[in-house]
Amino acid sequence: MVSIVSGYSKSGSFGIATAAQVDEAANSSIDVEKVKKDAKPAIPDSSQFPDGGTEAWLVTLGAWLVFFVCWGPINTIGIFQEYYQQNLLSGYSPSAIAWISSAKLFMMYAGGAIFGKLFDSYGPRWLLLVGSAMHVYGWMMTSISTQYYQIFLSQVICSAVGASCIYYACAGSIATWFLKKRSTAFGIAASGSSFGGVVLPIMAIKLIPRVGFPWTMRIIGFVILGMVIVINYTVKSRIKHIPKPFRVSDYTEPFKEPTFGLFALSLTVVVFGLFRPFNFLVLQAQSRGMSRSLSEYLVRILNAASIPGRIFLGVLGDKMGNFNVMFIIMLCSGVVTLALWLPSSSDGAIIAFAVIYGFFSGAYIALAPMLVAQISKIQQIGVRNGALFLAVSIAALTGSPLAGALLDTDQGRFAYLQIFAGAMMCAAAGIVLISRAFALGVTVSKV
Repeated sequence: MVSIVSGYSKSGSFGIATAAQVDEAANSSIDVEKVKKDAKPAIPDSSQFPDGGTEAWLVTLGAWLVFFVCWGPINTIGIFQEYYQQNLLSGYSPSAIAWISSAKLFMMYAGGAIFGKLFDSYGPRWLLLVGSAMHVYGWMMTSISTQYYQIFLSQVICSAVGASCIYYACAGSIATWFLKKRSTAFGIAASGSSFGGVVLPIMAIKLIPRVGFPWTMRIIGFVILGMVIVINYTVKSRIKHIPKPFRVSDYTEPFKEPTFGLFALSLTVVVFGLFRPFNFLVLQAQSRGMSRSLSEYLVRILNAASIPGRIFLGVLGDKMGNFNVMFIIMLCSGVVTLALWLPSSSDGAIIAFAVIYGFFSGAYIALAPMLVAQISKIQQIGVRNGALFLAVSIAALTGSPLAGALLDTDQGRFAYLQIFAGAMMCAAAGIVLISRAFALGVTVSKV
């Protein structure tokens, strides 16, 4: 058996020197410790990351706005699912309408394959400018849409692609400013999507009866316009970006690493279940007898609960390790879905589920990119984020229609959908635990 001297860096890379290499170094009067040191990967020097300061926190502010305008609308899909189903697209089945939100989520994730690579090569500036224009234009075009295909083109092809462009420019940028406080900073930024998930549904619910659907979409578009202006002035990268040629291997090589490949699988599996309450909680509550006026608050309650969850669990990620916290998030989200949402029949039980589920599930969006940063070189963070979320996009595309089909199969009841969602999240928790074991072994420690 060949013994090894190995090193594991916070970037998640491994370096190995065989015993033969060490012996050879000793016989040739070369410092053995130097060989061991050289065999280890370059551990990120924390002094190279500001981990604070005016510029770093301004980037965090811009990232907070990015999450508001990009993921806030995703967190309101339950409201728009209900509106489309009962009004604008009442002639379509729930599964057909769910394709809009699924395709929108797919574009948000899959866009990283292109935009992550562009970020690594050119930085965030042009991604932010082009993405901002597309995102705002998509909302304005939604305001004049009356047909299914028009809503699809506006919200999925235009708005979601633009939002994806903005998001991956931001995710890569913020990682260049923080190391020790990276999860804390990203958790604070990610709380912006929770605020968006609270504010945007209120706007939609209050404005649609008063000014109509078209002007509601325009007002939301103008809110997004104001925020993307600030985003373009505050979000920047700290490192120098060097154009690199496109290589398919940049996307395939990461999956050969057990830690990365299993982590990607866990995120793909969890997305099948994670967004189902956002899609169907309002409809499920109404089917259980909750009043329409109260059910409209559920998405806001869920998103409000995720604000402290994202910040607290982000801070906890820096203290306990991101892998450990991600396991807790996935497991608790799955368990509460099966133990509380599935049997819920009263208003109190459904509201309690919204609070608890919101607290745990919200941190997923904050920790996922930070785990990619932890197991990647900072110069490759864009393309590796893109490769991972391209895999996740498959679940994002098919998850809601599959849930809608389960709803149809269950004759309008929600039990099949709830069991499916909970089971997927619990399975993902098991997979991320195996990924963690490849990163550090079966030990109780921070990772």
